[in-house]
Amino acid sequence: MYQGDYQLIGSELSFFTRKLEAQLRYQQIPWCYLFKTEERKAELEAKSGTHFIPLLMTPDKWLIHDTIAIGPMLSDRFRERAVIPETPLQRACCFILEDAFNHWLGRTCVHSRWCYPENVAWVGPRFGANMVLDRSIDEPLTDEELTQLAPVGTMMYEGFGKNACEANGVATDQAEAVRGDFNHLLAALSVHFADNDFLLGDRPCLADFALAGASKAHFICDPEPQSWLGEHRDMLYQYTERFFSDWPDDLAPWPANDQVPDTLATLLDYLQGSYYVSATANITAGLAGEKYCEYDYGFGTTRARTQKRLNHARLHVQNELLRAGAAADPGTQALFLGRGILEYYFM
Repeated sequence: MYQGDYQLIGSELSFFTRKLEAQLRYQQIPWCYLFKTEERKAELEAKSGTHFIPLLMTPDKWLIHDTIAIGPMLSDRFRERAVIPETPLQRACCFILEDAFNHWLGRTCVHSRWCYPENVAWVGPRFGANMVLDRSIDEPLTDEELTQLAPVGTMMYEGFGKNACEANGVATDQAEAVRGDFNHLLAALSVHFADNDFLLGDRPCLADFALAGASKAHFICDPEPQSWLGEHRDMLYQYTERFFSDWPDDLAPWPANDQVPDTLATLLDYLQGSYYVSATANITAGLAGEKYCEYDYGFGTTRARTQKRLNHARLHVQNELLRAGAAADPGTQALFLGRGILEYYFM
């Protein structure tokens, strides 16, 4: 393995860029930002073969994307601060929760960002700070820069945001459903984090970085979702900022004897009735050749485009569960069977 800095290529307002940043910080991997500016865009996309972010440039000059693959690679490369447990139940929870957060939180992210004109006006200049000015959103913008970058939000809404919301079934007509579901998520997280710093206890895993990434890039960043936090504001801020502060050198161990916190069941109850309802309908329709699917996660019928990526992710998790022997593990079966979650990954 070559020594040197990793370059994180993306945007500070990107869920998955922040997800990867959180992991780089926790594992104390030498890294720096390279914002995906308009000037660099064509070259980076030609080299990587994708327009998606984030990209990660390794010291050995690999340019790779997709945090689902990058996360385990970095965990293996920097094993002294590994982020994937080895025991069956904890490992199963790590990959299952990462999958759910990767794909379910994005709906709330795009809706809360792009369906509210005042939020669009606020995020536009911050995107411009990264994309045009090549600098962090933490550096204040002058009045002149705010004026210069004012059109960016509308441009991004028209070019991406509007279509993303419609494709995910979270356009403006779904505002009540998205907000209601987000309240359910916050309530479940509040129960769990009342007694735990992270999802598996005292040490973060891959799934934590997904939750922290969505929170840092959207939920505690944009004015609209910030206004939804209510009594859960301090909980989510405290959880998220742990990932973007200095980490101690000493690590807490994973819970002994392959245990997980009892309150994890509260999160699984929430996901069982939300993400897994959506994902099952999406994959079933997609495999049947349908372009759209319909499902009800407690707020009436939602119609969304089918996504091939969901099934690829499901099979990735299935493979990890098989490698860990989780499907035959009594502890894993006790927590997951009957929820439709293990059944989903092995359908």
